[in-house]
Amino acid sequence: MAGTATVLTDDSRLSRVDQGLHKLELMLALLSGLTVFGLMLLAVISVGGRNFFNQPLPGYVDWIQQAMPLIAFMGISYTQRNGGHVRMDMLVGALKGRPLYIAELITTLAMFVFMVLMVWGTWAHFQRSFDFGMPLWSRDSSMDISLPLWPAKLLAPVAFGVLTVRLALQIVAYLRAIITGTDNPVAVPLPIDMATQAAMEAESVSGKDE
Repeated sequence: MAGTATVLTDDSRLSRVDQGLHKLELMLALLSGLTVFGLMLLAVISVGGRNFFNQPLPGYVDWIQQAMPLIAFMGISYTQRNGGHVRMDMLVGALKGRPLYIAELITTLAMFVFMVLMVWGTWAHFQRSFDFGMPLWSRDSSMDISLPLWPAKLLAPVAFGVLTVRLALQIVAYLRAIITGTDNPVAVPLPIDMATQAAMEAESVSGKDE
């Protein structure tokens, strides 16, 4: 299905960096989706083991705990690139040209500062858990089967770090759009109207039927 925004590309260095980062974001989003599928299989195994063998999967809750950062964080940069996060479309949609890019720049700068703080905080949280001198390099572990928790805690600063790079790239793109006054900036999500979105969705569906 078509989204509610589109991202333009060209042969500029900014666009090439955007497309390269987008490949990484796609891989992280795919990893998140595969994790959801894996947890579904674990649920089937655990329920089946309980019903047929009176033995559920050991540490099922522990594995869910480890997988939650993969599900919650790995797709946020991909969503940001494609304009999928919750936003004030009624307000932003009324703006055009430089006023639109200035508004987007302000909100993106605010998110960038917040995410820098989040990377710093989650990295410190990971460091409190990781220790080369401890068994499995971990100062803490899950309650049931004692899985080390530092791998899960590391995923948050990694995902937030990728999002921070994405936001920095979008800041540059919005600044470039403000300076040049272009109507078609690259590397940023551009809102599309409902008629265009409906046409894109119809084209997408008709393409699948052929």
